[in-house]
Amino acid sequence: MADRPNILFLFSDQQRWDTLGCYGQPLEITPNLDRLASEGVLFEHAFSPQPVCGPTRACLQTGKYASEIPCTMNDVGLPIGEKTIAHWLSQVGYEVGYIGKWHLASDFKAPGVREPYYGAAHPVPPERRGGYRDFWLAADVLEFTSHGYDGHMFDVEGEKREFPPGRYRVEVQTDWVLEYLSTRTGERPFFLFASYLEPHHQNDHKHYEGPRGSKDRFRDFVPPSDLAGAEGDWREEYPDYLGCCHSLDENVGRILGELARLGLEENTLVIYASDHGSHFRTRNSEYKRSCHEASIRVPLVVRGPGFRGGGSVRELVSLMDLPPTVLAAGGAGQPPSFRGRPLQAPASGTAAGWPGQVFVQISESHCGRAVRTERWKYSLRAPEGAADAIHRHSPVYVEDCLYDLAGDPHEQTNLVGDPAHQRLRAELADRLREWMREIGEPEAEIRPRGA
Repeated sequence: MADRPNILFLFSDQQRWDTLGCYGQPLEITPNLDRLASEGVLFEHAFSPQPVCGPTRACLQTGKYASEIPCTMNDVGLPIGEKTIAHWLSQVGYEVGYIGKWHLASDFKAPGVREPYYGAAHPVPPERRGGYRDFWLAADVLEFTSHGYDGHMFDVEGEKREFPPGRYRVEVQTDWVLEYLSTRTGERPFFLFASYLEPHHQNDHKHYEGPRGSKDRFRDFVPPSDLAGAEGDWREEYPDYLGCCHSLDENVGRILGELARLGLEENTLVIYASDHGSHFRTRNSEYKRSCHEASIRVPLVVRGPGFRGGGSVRELVSLMDLPPTVLAAGGAGQPPSFRGRPLQAPASGTAAGWPGQVFVQISESHCGRAVRTERWKYSLRAPEGAADAIHRHSPVYVEDCLYDLAGDPHEQTNLVGDPAHQRLRAELADRLREWMREIGEPEAEIRPRGA
């Protein structure tokens, strides 16, 4: 087991890729993540397969698309017995632990569930922890058990662990991550998934809650180009959003420092990613659940065995590629059910045949499907009431968006109705049909907009 790396997965919630300096953020928000990228590998074009919290987490844990599980909406729990990356790594000798937001235990909206378990304010029972059997300190819906400066999670016994007074939520969770790291014996390699809530908005307060002073500290921000001039609430919320991201970065620095202090730095694979982004109410009535770059494009930085040298990867990658990446790093192989590909190949420059596209499912706001290529974004929307209530796929879709990302990177001009692109739309529609067939969805009719 000595040659197998420890694996530390640091996961933020609702973080745009362009909050990091290594992706072009002009303010000094993320010096530690920028250093991590300079020492490891930066994935320039990484995307979420489902821009909403619970479904993306289900994809990451199982390696399957949300409709396959099916966990297509928040408050639809991961089925008991579904095999996760924790199960696979346990089988090859890893100690597996989880700290933070889980969001895969509540079964409140799932059709046909007679006795729903709703875990927002309750400890997650062992059978709903997705195989994280060695260490557990979490809340199913952390935004319902905490605020920026108060709250609690639940330990392995289901007992509350309160935030210390005056400590910001990111700091508290990092305190507990450091405590975990300092108590490892080294007898087995560990896999720790640390899932932060920030920079997600605080649901009951209807605001982003950065550390105190964020509004003043980051008031001179440069608006991202897709937001500048648009409606939405970014003008008042973005300084606190950046405050959240800066706190995450400071605490990543604490974690990296602890790995170095403990002598674990060289043999620990560190992954930093987010579940989806935020468009600040510019594309629909909330923050995500759309096909646009602000919703689906995410940061992805990896450092450790197989990911060193400060290089960057230009290939399009998906969070779907992280489950096979984690298992490849741990020597667990790739289950046939996994849909992604290990990122070790593009990181080492051996990505021949890497697909030049990523696929996205959208639910809750609407039932949608999208493909993103190097140049084009093409999305479909199911008519109201047409989608299957459980798997959230539809026998019919209507063309919704077509963006030329080469000339319109901020997606301001929808070309879906332009007759000049009829052949391109047909080609992209065929790609979506092929992908939907591959993941077991029924054959779908795709209608032009207005038909």
